[in-house]
Amino acid sequence: MNPFDFPFEKFNFGSDSVLEGLSTEDNHILNRNMVTHRYKKGEILFREGSYPTGIYFVKKGKVKKYTTDKDGREQIIYICQAGELLGYHALISQEYFRDSAAALEDSAISFIPKEDFLFALNFSSTLSNRLLKCLSHEFGVLAHTISIFANKTVRERLALSLLILRDKYKKDSAKGQPVELNLTREDLAKLVGTARETLVRLLQEFKQDGLIEINGRKIILIKAKELSKIANLY
Repeated sequence: MNPFDFPFEKFNFGSDSVLEGLSTEDNHILNRNMVTHRYKKGEILFREGSYPTGIYFVKKGKVKKYTTDKDGREQIIYICQAGELLGYHALISQEYFRDSAAALEDSAISFIPKEDFLFALNFSSTLSNRLLKCLSHEFGVLAHTISIFANKTVRERLALSLLILRDKYKKDSAKGQPVELNLTREDLAKLVGTARETLVRLLQEFKQDGLIEINGRKIILIKAKELSKIANLY
């Protein structure tokens, strides 16, 4: 299988298309009170159980969405990249946040107040239709991801996660240069759903097999086709 035929859309929320090419009027409503903040790695955007006061637009960087169990253990459920939206599910449903969000790296993130976003949603049929389509797609992504990950070994989940991350990080790489995954071992373990020690051991096995290179905490995928076979997605 050609690694570029990998079905990334089945693991990508796709909210980066919601705000693209909106009319001047729509953009004016969304931008009139928008403010952009710089977040350091690890800074919290919102916490599970808090009430939404607006939505977030990732202008630069990456943000992890995660849940926390009663013992304080994190499970990363999704990584947002530049162009994607966060926080609109709870805002539309008028519920508390069901997850938390934190900067995975130094990021620039814009905040659109609740009143402006809801007004734009009611004013613009284009925006409301796009968001409805996005929400429907996200449901499919979550159902597919849960089904896939529930039936895979840790080794298979790691291979699959590395391929998904490669697609997210490729925008940060210069043309012709290898894609580097710059992620802490703790965060990668939380994404895969395993202990850090198990993750490190499997990464070393992948390295010994010539599938990846490791430079500090950076991971470079050398043989994506072989990793896709290990992921056993087909």
